[in-house]
Amino acid sequence: MQRHTLRIHYLQHVPYEGTGCIEPWAMVRGHGLTATRLFAGEFLPPVEQFDWLIILGGPMNVDEDSRHPWLAREKRFIGEALHSGKTVVGIGLGARLMAYVLGARVMGNHCREIGWHPVEKTAQASESPLARHLPDRFAAFHWHGETFEIPRGAVHLARSRACENQAFAFGDRAVALEFHLEFTRESVEQLVENRREDLAEGPCIQGPEDMLADLNFFRLINGWMATSWTGSRRAPGRKPSGVRGLQ
Repeated sequence: MQRHTLRIHYLQHVPYEGTGCIEPWAMVRGHGLTATRLFAGEFLPPVEQFDWLIILGGPMNVDEDSRHPWLAREKRFIGEALHSGKTVVGIGLGARLMAYVLGARVMGNHCREIGWHPVEKTAQASESPLARHLPDRFAAFHWHGETFEIPRGAVHLARSRACENQAFAFGDRAVALEFHLEFTRESVEQLVENRREDLAEGPCIQGPEDMLADLNFFRLINGWMATSWTGSRRAPGRKPSGVRGLQ
């Protein structure tokens, strides 16, 4: 049986937070992988040039346009991709950008959530095919101090004790994950090196030694990501309504 190959484009916000296990997953399956490194001033492509858009994480807030002028262009671009029915995956900051573009509020969480913490699927998650490959309860990696409201028309997929809104699906082609399944040990080492100031003491903050102690955690989350994504198809999805700036 012939395998579908995908044209995957990702948006990167800082040099030290990359694709993790996404790149080897794509390469093994023969998918094309291109990037816009926003921090380096690279240009955004026409949406006709890709099938999937992956929006990676980063330390900035969604409204810091004055500090990062490319954020305004990025938000318009995400809206265009959603409106065009592309498959869109937002991770960390990428999830919050999706929520913002879809008209939801993004705000500070009541505490920073950093390290390995349990996530559980909501009852509504059974309504979305985008969550069916995830266990009902699992440990995921977190590094965030902000959260989002669930956009109108989206399905709330997951929560944790420290953060009620961990994931949502919008239609059958867009999913936002506050937690990280793509991180590898090297991903976390880069974050520890570049964002050590985030690791002040707190009830939901692990130390670097605990984060990096067990490689099996990384193998598990990378496996769940691969299983969840492998069945996705390239066929056009429904064009969703409710995208900020595209009404």
